[in-house]
Amino acid sequence: MRNLLIICGIVLTAYIIYRVYQYQTLDKDLNQLIKKDAVILDVRTEKEYAMGHIDGSVNISLGTIRERYIELDPEKTYITVCSHGLRSVKVESILKEKGFRHVYNGGAWSDLQNRIHQKKE
Repeated sequence: MRNLLIICGIVLTAYIIYRVYQYQTLDKDLNQLIKKDAVILDVRTEKEYAMGHIDGSVNISLGTIRERYIELDPEKTYITVCSHGLRSVKVESILKEKGFRHVYNGGAWSDLQNRIHQKKE
């Protein structure tokens, strides 16, 4: 019984952390940015991207962003996405270090895609 309580406590804690993460990292105005021609920057690997992605997104992986950021326009607005939202936070930080001023974390690409489709309906 004690082990069951411990497992339930761990699951509850993980869920709360995830919800707080979503609340703090995902900008509620992402849909407005997308309407204003923000570029969705998918930072997963090419293989992950090929398995599914948001239409029109650009794929530059976290592993290559330090070399390939020069392909991006620092004046444009970017929304970074990945599979769970962790790599996108890292790329957001890297781009801001490189002088990009309009970079936002979109979290998991599938979550952002769902938000985009919900707003269209």
